[in-house]
Parts: sequence; C-alpha cells; structure tokens
Amino acid sequence: MNTSAPPQAQLASIDRALRAGRIAQGQAMSEALVREYPGFAEGWIIRARALQKAGDAGGMRAALNTALSIEPSSPLARLMMVEADVHLGDIKQARAGLLAMEDEAAGNANWLGRLAEAFAQCGQHADAARCARAAVALSPDEPAHRYNLATHLVAVGELEAAEAAFDDVIARAPHDYDAYYNRATLRRQTADRNHVDELQRMVRAPHRSPMGPVALHYALAKELEDLGDYKASFDALTVGAGHRRGLMRYDVSGDVDTMAQIASAFDRTYFDRVGRRGDGIGKACKGEGEVEGGDGPVFVLGLPRSGTTLIDRILSAHSEVESLGELNDFALGLTTLCRADGGKSGLIKAASGLDPSMLGQAYCKRAGERAAGSRFFIDKAPANFLYIGLIAAALPAARIIHLQRDPMDNAYSLYKALFRMGYPYSYDFADLAAYMRAKDALMAHWRDVLPGRIIDVQYEDVVTDQDGQTRRLLEAVGLEFEQACLAFHRNPTPSATHSAAQVRQPLYSSSVGLWHRYEAQLQPLAAMLGVTP
Repeated sequence: MNTSAPPQAQLASIDRALRAGRIAQGQAMSEALVREYPGFAEGWIIRARALQKAGDAGGMRAALNTALSIEPSSPLARLMMVEADVHLGDIKQARAGLLAMEDEAAGNANWLGRLAEAFAQCGQHADAARCARAAVALSPDEPAHRYNLATHLVAVGELEAAEAAFDDVIARAPHDYDAYYNRATLRRQTADRNHVDELQRMVRAPHRSPMGPVALHYALAKELEDLGDYKASFDALTVGAGHRRGLMRYDVSGDVDTMAQIASAFDRTYFDRVGRRGDGIGKACKGEGEVEGGDGPVFVLGLPRSGTTLIDRILSAHSEVESLGELNDFALGLTTLCRADGGKSGLIKAASGLDPSMLGQAYCKRAGERAAGSRFFIDKAPANFLYIGLIAAALPAARIIHLQRDPMDNAYSLYKALFRMGYPYSYDFADLAAYMRAKDALMAHWRDVLPGRIIDVQYEDVVTDQDGQTRRLLEAVGLEFEQACLAFHRNPTPSATHSAAQVRQPLYSSSVGLWHRYEAQLQPLAAMLGVTP
C-alpha cells in the first residue's frame, strides 16, 4: 500500500484486506496508517479491528484508548472497547460502559441496536431487549432492528412477542431467511397455525443469498415434522443440510485428530505431574477473581442437543445456583495464557505445560465478573468436554456433569438443528459419526484418568424419572432438594441456546426414540455408529 495515499483511501484498503481474511496484511497496513497519521482516530479504530482479528485483545484495547483520547465521544470506539473488555474478561467494566452509553444513544436507533447486541454478549439479555425495543420504536420500518428484538425476546422467554416480531420482519423483508427458521422453532406448529404453504412458496422462489435455501428447508422440515408429515420433513431436511454442508470448508479429521492429541497430552503422566500443584487451587470463583476455598463452579457439558440446557435449567431453578449460560471463558482464558504457534497442536502442547493454578485464576476472574454471588454458578458450554482434564487440574472442586443421550436421537437432533455458528460436523452423516465416535473415545479417556470426577447423566433417565434424577443431581453437586427444580420450565433465567423455547415447557418424552420415525433414512448413519435398529 502506498502510505502517501489519503487516510480515507488507506482505511478502505485495510477494510478490504480484513474482510478478505488477509489479517497479517491488514495489521501491517493499519500500523503504517497510524504511524503516518497518529492523530487520526479512525486509523486507530481500524488498527484495533485488525488486532482483534489477530486475537490480540490487549493490543486492541490499547489502540482504542488512543482513539478515544483523540475522539472521546466516538460511539464505534466505545462499543469496540466493550468488546475488548469482554475478551479480556472485564465484564463489569463492559456493562458499566454500556449503561453509560445508553442515555446518550436514546435518539439513535442504530446505536441502540449495537448496544443491545453488546448487552447480550455480556449475558444481560433483559438490558438487550430493552435497548432493542427502543431501537424499534425509533425506526419501526427497519427489519434488522425487529429481528434483533425477536432474538432478545426469545432469550428472556417472551416467545409469543418474539413470534410476532419475526412475523413483522418477514412482512417487511421476505428475504430475511433466518427469520423463517427462528420463527418455526418457537412453538409446535399445528394444522390450524403453521407456515408450510408460505415456506413451500419461498423454497420455490429465487433466493438472494446462498443461505436462503438452507434456512427455508430447515424451517419447512421443522414445521412438517410438527404436523406429522415425516417423509416430506426429512426430504426437506436432507436438501437443507446438503446445501449447508456444500457452503462449508470443513474436514472432520481435524477435530478427530485434535481429540486424539488431547487424550495423548493429558494422560496419567500429566496428572501425576500436576496433581500436587493443583491441590486446593480453584476451589471457588468469588469476587474479583480470587480463588478461595469453598464451593466451585458446575460445568454442564456434552454434545449439543444431548440435554445440557435441560440440566442447566433444573439446577439453576435452585435458590443457591445461578446459570451463566454458555461461556467461552475457559477457552478464552486458556488461549490468552497460551499464545502458541502451530495451531491446535501448538495450543495443546502449550496447555499441557501450563501451571493449572494460573488457568484456574484466569477462569475465576472472568466468570466471577459475570456471577451475581450465588453459592454455585453453572457454565454450560457443551464443548467444554474437550477441556475436562484442564478443568480438573485447574479447578479441583468443580463439579463436572456430562450429558449422554441415545446416540441416534442425539445424532438426529443435531442433524435437524441449524446452528447460527459452530458444530460444522452436524450437517453430514459421515462427519457426525466420526465426530461422535471421537468424542466418545475422549470421554472414555477422561473417565479412565479421572475416576470419580465426572457425573454422567443419561437424558432418557431424566425424562422417565425426573424426581429421582433431580435429587441425584442435587446431591452430587452438594445441594438440598428444592421443589422448584421440578418446575424448571418456570425458571425465569434467560436462555440464549438452541433449546431456549423448549425449556419453557414442562418435561416431555416425545423426543425419546424420535429417530425411529426415520429409520430407513437414517440407516446409513446408524451403521456408521454401530447402532442396530
């Protein structure tokens, strides 16, 4: 890049590089820009964006501090500072920054919409819904604001209002395809109230984005299944999953190899080496990230769609438990401490040499910023099963609850879910089977090297014996029984997971054995998983 170009032209070039994924080039260009124009606030903002893309949250914060010293009132710089705070685990500081901006944003719908997204990132879904409502009031004809409002309403359990908001989005923007799928998931569709005809028309119409047929076919599959038209439902699902997989660059062998490397690195030798160093470390996460004696966090983990949200809701209905949702704090704490070259393999090697007490303290600092001070808090990120060894070493008093489900029911539930992000293995039978087998092997390894540390829970057992399994869980965590845990569907805590609508209902058994309705279509997957119908 010619650094004699005007700063706005340089901004455009850097933006193109970052959007194209040329992160190193964007970093070099942004560094040259701020060196040439050190008083240009927008230059420091795009410098912060380049550093964010590179995973350098500390550098991002430093660049934004410079931008704000030049232009203290910049909404973009202040919003990005909140993102930096979240990445660095300073959640209280992030919330304070958002609240300080809210009054100033009162007349700006776009600013309020960004605040809503940032509040949700901090786990403050009620605040997010409030800002989103204000954005819609200011700009009622903007579909994006109504879409964001709908997603925040789902999180706080206002499902009828969320459905109405998605209806409004579709009326104003018929090609906002995600709205069709999200609306379909909010309730069980009936013969009198469904959108099948509309969805079939949209499936046949020209699509304005590659993801259009994906979301529409998934929505159609969901509604047809609700109506009992199982063959047509699976046909639509197959088309949607095929489109989604075709849009992805993903090789499941990378994840399979990673899980094997994790088991190799965190073997008996590892725990013999760190066991004495880890004793007593990370027993609780309280206050300003202190690691004190007492009750520790509760990790609820397993494959997605295995029942993790159900167990989270049951436990967090207890008066001494709060749910912090699906945190990425453990992974963020780990990657912050282990800035290693070599991709996943380099990270695993660095992690196995890390002092677990440092990781325990980093996690407690992050999670403690989110917690309200209950005796226990829940971290229900499903993929934390990858880190069980590190969790056990860094947080010896942590409760580790692992959800299991009938493999075919779990696989089918994964296959029919359209995830906003993550879980790329869920759209293809071979990928699903390979990932599930590797996950089972890793869990067998954890049980072998950490006997007695993992509380296994079978989803079907909870469905058939809710009272007994609830009491067992509470006892394993160290809690007295409370009747509220049996009425988990009345739990007012926000939920932003794929099961957010389902957990507002009493426990039901209709999903147990559901895969049998599709035995013929799922037979290849069953064979790959070694399941006999």
